[in-house]
Amino acid sequence: MFLEYPKLLWLLIVPALLVAHYVYQELAQRHPHLRVSTSTPWLVKKTSVVTSLRHIPFAFRIIALTLIIVAMARPRSSEVIEKVDAEGIDIVMAMDVSTSMLARDFTPDRISASKDIAIEFIAQRPTDRMGIVVFAGESYTQCPLTTDRAALINMMKEVETGLIDDGTAIGNGLATAIARMKDSDAKSRVVILLTDGVNNSGEMSPQMAVEIAKTYGIRVYTIGVGREGMAPYPVMTPWGVEIKNLEVEIDEDLLKHIADETGGRYFRANDNTKLAEIYNEINQMEKARTTVDSFPVYKELFGKYALWALLALLAELIFNWFVIRRFV
Repeated sequence: MFLEYPKLLWLLIVPALLVAHYVYQELAQRHPHLRVSTSTPWLVKKTSVVTSLRHIPFAFRIIALTLIIVAMARPRSSEVIEKVDAEGIDIVMAMDVSTSMLARDFTPDRISASKDIAIEFIAQRPTDRMGIVVFAGESYTQCPLTTDRAALINMMKEVETGLIDDGTAIGNGLATAIARMKDSDAKSRVVILLTDGVNNSGEMSPQMAVEIAKTYGIRVYTIGVGREGMAPYPVMTPWGVEIKNLEVEIDEDLLKHIADETGGRYFRANDNTKLAEIYNEINQMEKARTTVDSFPVYKELFGKYALWALLALLAELIFNWFVIRRFV
């Protein structure tokens, strides 16, 4: 603890002088005299305990005054400044939201599983800036780079299919993710590109997006989502939605090429557990650390002393009204 205005403690001379004056008055107080033939009845001094209590209100008043002076000096406490390690990474998750992500080879389906596991990944990296880009036939930014985990998680929960034209524009999705962090000065910049299809739309070719990523030194991890062979997929028919098995088509060669060219890595996820393991592996790999100075956190303590002073004044008032006036 330290005082912001320590020179105000000189005011403590005031309660000290008041105490000295009070003691002087008590000692100098004159008592009536009476001549008697014998002093035997007065040899034993009988002072009432209640009479002695008359000094207590003055004591409370001095205590209150002292506490007020200390509060005026503004006592404060502060944390010790320390060096702490923090992640220095910008991460954008580019997620495929084409209708094929409704396939049910994951539980309950690909897009729901991808969102849930991505939310867990977000929660595990509290000091990184992260953003979300979604793509289908075109792409857009769902959430720009931010450290606000609550907002990021809420935006991830709102990701769904059918909001933009259908298709799989991998090049567009990657280019939009790169645009979100091209001006970043983070020590490490990463895109996690998740898709379950083959590039079949978009103005930007995947190769051109790769070249842009290399220019800015952005590493891309690619994830192919879907089982090998066939996957159950909801199909709209004149009689309602029916589940049909459709062939899984993932351009693994393209995804491997994107990862290799940018210094990242390609992963294949065929169920929820494998996808969670992939995100955990990426989490362990991306640990570029930087040292930052924590700032001192000050806590004001004057309120506590002011409260004690108020309680002392109340105690003096109560003593005067309910003890001194009744018994002394």
